[in-house]
Amino acid sequence: MSNTIDYYNKNADAFAKETQSLDFSVTQEKFLSYLKEGDLILDFGCGAGRDTKYFLDHGYRVEAMDGSEALCKIASRYTGIEVKHKYFEELDEVNKYNGIWACSSILHLPYDALVEVLKKMQKALKPSGIIYTSFKYGDFAGERHGRYFMNFTQASFASLLSQVGGLTIVEEWITGDVRHDREEERWLNVLLRRSQL
Repeated sequence: MSNTIDYYNKNADAFAKETQSLDFSVTQEKFLSYLKEGDLILDFGCGAGRDTKYFLDHGYRVEAMDGSEALCKIASRYTGIEVKHKYFEELDEVNKYNGIWACSSILHLPYDALVEVLKKMQKALKPSGIIYTSFKYGDFAGERHGRYFMNFTQASFASLLSQVGGLTIVEEWITGDVRHDREEERWLNVLLRRSQL
């Protein structure tokens, strides 16, 4: 994970330039359709703050965190809220969030760590709370261009989820990459709901 964090710290400005202005509204609106205005969202691995800003601008309360100190500074400036410098494993809230948005973020965790972090996310949600998350589609796991990636298919993600417990898939869909030069890359998008207590 430290190599991945180093990558984002070193490339924070370029990453912000590449991602902040991307139109991700179709997916953002799909997530928000399960929430109501004023609900509390955790942007979990917020990067340069694109989605945090979108949710704030649409009337939601947002807490944001990222493991890259450099990206936290950029995202804080961009969104106008304090973005916390925290690692995924440090999440320790209970029954707090209506929604957790983990867009292209927890895919940097190796399998066993991902199981534990999803358990923490499940605990941090209110009953019936919603998680959005996304992974590159496929069966690759390992370092690529300085960052660690854990890819999934529908079958391998279902297997992962069976080890987490307390979360059910509400929607699952595959998209191309929104970056204009990366349309060929495929992504697995998943909406999960926390089971009622």
